[in-house]
Amino acid sequence: MALGDVTLRDWWRVFRREILVGFLLGCSLAALGILRISTWQFLGIKDYGAKHMMLALTVGGSLVGVVIWGSLVGSMLPILLRRLHLDPATCSAPFVATFVDVTGIIIYFTIAYFLLLPHLPG
Repeated sequence: MALGDVTLRDWWRVFRREILVGFLLGCSLAALGILRISTWQFLGIKDYGAKHMMLALTVGGSLVGVVIWGSLVGSMLPILLRRLHLDPATCSAPFVATFVDVTGIIIYFTIAYFLLLPHLPG
């Protein structure tokens, strides 16, 4: 933005690119998370219980969601601030990181609620 490579009219191109990159990175991390839970369960390092695959899918789905959300916030917030005639530099990394972390917890618990609740006893 500061160099003029990205303008306000480029928001849709940036949005699509960040969705794709976030999805690919999220899927890579999700695969690692699922592999870790499955491996530890198989090797007996940690017993996650009978529904360990549901837990693994919850962690994997959360990773995809959080990474996509973080990519979008990190790329769209400066564009939004520029549109509001504010300095895009004011959305510093600590603010974006904190915002994404807090909303990431909400994403995780929402996915856990929908995936794990139907499998809980009672």
